[in-house]
Amino acid sequence: MKTTISLTAPAQLETESLVAVVLDHSEKDHSEKDHSEKDHSHSSSDKNKDAKPHLRVESNDPAVQSAAAELLASGELTGKPFEINLLHKPAALKAKRILLLSGGKTKKFTGYDLRRLAGAAVRSLKSRGIRSFAFIAPSTIPPEEAVRAIVEGALVGNFDADYYRSDRKDQKIDALTILTSGNTDKAALEKAAAEAQIIGESQNFTRDLVNEPSNRMTPTILAERAKKMSAEVGLKCEVYGADKIKELKMGAFWSVAQGSDEPPALIIMRYEPAGAPEKPVLGLVGKGITFDTGGISIKPADGMEKMKYDMAGGATMIGAMRAIALLKPKVKVIGIVCATENMPSGKAQKPGDVQIAMSGKSIEIINTDAEGRLVLADGLHYAKQLGCTHLVDAATLTGAVVVALGYTNAGLFTNDDAMYERFTKALNKAGEKMWRLPLDDEYKENIKSGIADIVNSGGRWGGAINAAMFLKEFAEDTPWIHLDIAGTAWMEDQKPWIAKGPTGIALRSLVEFVKSFAATEKT
Repeated sequence: MKTTISLTAPAQLETESLVAVVLDHSEKDHSEKDHSEKDHSHSSSDKNKDAKPHLRVESNDPAVQSAAAELLASGELTGKPFEINLLHKPAALKAKRILLLSGGKTKKFTGYDLRRLAGAAVRSLKSRGIRSFAFIAPSTIPPEEAVRAIVEGALVGNFDADYYRSDRKDQKIDALTILTSGNTDKAALEKAAAEAQIIGESQNFTRDLVNEPSNRMTPTILAERAKKMSAEVGLKCEVYGADKIKELKMGAFWSVAQGSDEPPALIIMRYEPAGAPEKPVLGLVGKGITFDTGGISIKPADGMEKMKYDMAGGATMIGAMRAIALLKPKVKVIGIVCATENMPSGKAQKPGDVQIAMSGKSIEIINTDAEGRLVLADGLHYAKQLGCTHLVDAATLTGAVVVALGYTNAGLFTNDDAMYERFTKALNKAGEKMWRLPLDDEYKENIKSGIADIVNSGGRWGGAINAAMFLKEFAEDTPWIHLDIAGTAWMEDQKPWIAKGPTGIALRSLVEFVKSFAATEKT
């Protein structure tokens, strides 16, 4: 998608469609009930009048305001988010259409909401066969933040997962113009748009990897895609197979891989820019289970086809490394993906087996479906051996995190409060939702083994925390964050702003997190 920043007045721009945000400027939420005596004295008609939304189109252009005025005054609109109205041949505008997108209450409207509205605009217009449009950046959001949100949201909205349908329609937006007004620095906005383009395209690159079925995304193919990407953007990339994994004594990783006929792949991507300090070195470690049957502790058949997405954490790290290489922050980063299938066979590990991890810790296997933490255990330890001073892992690790947080927030765990504060700032800037869960020492009792150092499954209660406590054993004292994205890496239903399927969650936050270290070094 080609993106252009324009200072042209919206009324004067010839385009297939203008897109404008509509916000509700009324003081109260419509559902809000005021129990004051004064309100009790009002008549029913007064209350209804007060409850009406006060809708305004977010543009200073009088022609745009005039084009939207009749509809906004009609009383037909609720002002609720994602209410979409398309007007054809708007008077006094050179645009063929104007799409009005409701963003809800002005006081609650943020870059997070604008990003999703941009995705909704793309999905609404491209379904009508429209290939280009112009989005009026609302003045309620700072200009650079607005540009980033619109570009990223539009790119995410442009992605569809139905690759293999023979009747698939070629529907996509080819060109986006962002209209800004006021005393703005166009060069700064163009830079923001270019950076957002890299991040949005990298997020879609991640989604592309996750979307592939497991017969078309084996560990070998995932490694090939990582190598190809690395060559294109200037990353160093090494890929190791079973022999090297055994040589490194990655017993936890190999215990999962041993049950499959598909060879595993240990993928290492290095970003080492000239002029970067020796430290910090950030380690991004991803779970790359390209298909998860559960192994001997086999999963139910219902829904197992979705287990192709169990490499989403690894795909996120590959996509993040792509974005980092193109954005060029002055900080060293190493991406590690432990890729394998988890299959039941005569060679597969069994419940009750004891495996020795790369760190030397012994692990009693209670459940072979708790395999993600096994590959990450060796990945985290290896990252430390390579010199990483700070660690972040991402994994579709537990169903328990979905029980705890649903499909809205990813689970976030950490052993370092300062690192958490830094990551929270990155989250807020990236517009992603994650929620910190505890890692109190008492939970360690859940992963104690009677025969080995630890067990790989601490039982049903606090399952996401038990998994994180297991990983903490391998991060040890190194500042570390664990992202459990099991509930957020796959969109269960199509939404106005995004297609059903892979989301690319955590990539934007990881990139902002890495950039924050580079910014620190400059100060």
